[in-house]
Amino acid sequence: MGKYETPMLDELEKGPWPSFVTELKKATKVSPMADDELGQLEKSFQTKRGYWKHGGIVGVLGYGGGVIGRYSSIPDEFPGVAHFHTVRINQTSGFFYTAEALRMICDIWDKYGSGLTNMHGSTGDLVLLGTTTENLEAIFAEYSSRGWDLGSSGSAMRTPSCCVGMGRCEWACIDTMDFTYHITQHFQDEMHRPAYPYKFKIKTAGCACDCVAAIARADLSIIGTWKDKIRIDQAEVKNYADKGMDIQGEIIDLCPTECMVYDGGEIKINDVECNRCMHCIAKMTKALRPGLDKGATILVGAKAPIVVGSLLSWVLIPFIKMDPPYEEITEKIEAIIEWWDDTAKPRERIGELIEVKGMRPLLEAADIPPVPQQVKEPRKDPFFFWAESDFDK
Repeated sequence: MGKYETPMLDELEKGPWPSFVTELKKATKVSPMADDELGQLEKSFQTKRGYWKHGGIVGVLGYGGGVIGRYSSIPDEFPGVAHFHTVRINQTSGFFYTAEALRMICDIWDKYGSGLTNMHGSTGDLVLLGTTTENLEAIFAEYSSRGWDLGSSGSAMRTPSCCVGMGRCEWACIDTMDFTYHITQHFQDEMHRPAYPYKFKIKTAGCACDCVAAIARADLSIIGTWKDKIRIDQAEVKNYADKGMDIQGEIIDLCPTECMVYDGGEIKINDVECNRCMHCIAKMTKALRPGLDKGATILVGAKAPIVVGSLLSWVLIPFIKMDPPYEEITEKIEAIIEWWDDTAKPRERIGELIEVKGMRPLLEAADIPPVPQQVKEPRKDPFFFWAESDFDK
């Protein structure tokens, strides 16, 4: 056990779920930093005050991001966490790791830091919690010599992330991992040397099930989809019915666009009305499959409620092909970011900027044609601003 009594934190171990307090107590047996972190956290619970402060920018030579400086405001009381910086490691695409790689990461972190980790941060990166300023260069040298890089932080391109995609999922319409690797390499400078008005996140999901939650968390969401008809195996439809599935109630009645009918024997789909939500496919995995003409829908604007309220992303490009070397999508992403970078105020996310300026200037800047799918909500006023050039055609 550690050197601190923790009656309030002990309460967090009494519920039915695993507790971070239990893991923190384990770490105190080998890490003085973890011990003082436990003590300071208990004090915060007792006093209802936070004792972390941001004392300035720290990092490694040549990088402006990847390290988040954190200091205790009561270092005399908890000297082990006088410095408690966070180091972000660029995660693998799809979060695939070997046991050997994880042991190596943890061994280096035990050598230079608290041993505490967060697998992973809420929107990416393998997060290492707690080290000192003098250890940062040594940590970076050891990780980079083994092929790992720092992740991103600050007003920069944040570390792109994705679902497992074709690595494990039969529904994946695009190779999420290959694209994420490509876009990570392409934006290296923008990731490591913050120069944007605020953060910019790109997340890629292989299908509309969106297991990486891109639609709720990414400034630019790339969602795998298809353009042709859903493939139907009517024999498997019958098998589902024979095994007791209420196809009418569980599938047909829950279709958001009401594009499906079931006559008691076969399912028929009006694919023109289908919005590719994946509900029917996810429920009837053997009977229904995505079409063969695959690509992605590009959405824009999601964010958490930090400066202004939360936003869900909405459609920017309904369908785009996602074939290597990804030249078309990369050019569009660069144009979208350039418009936001040139136009946004400090700490203004692209979704907030679109709410202020509207979609039109973004579409013009990125050379994206307007289409009905881009309409997020009905107009709130009757005014329509137009230019003579709008009617040249």
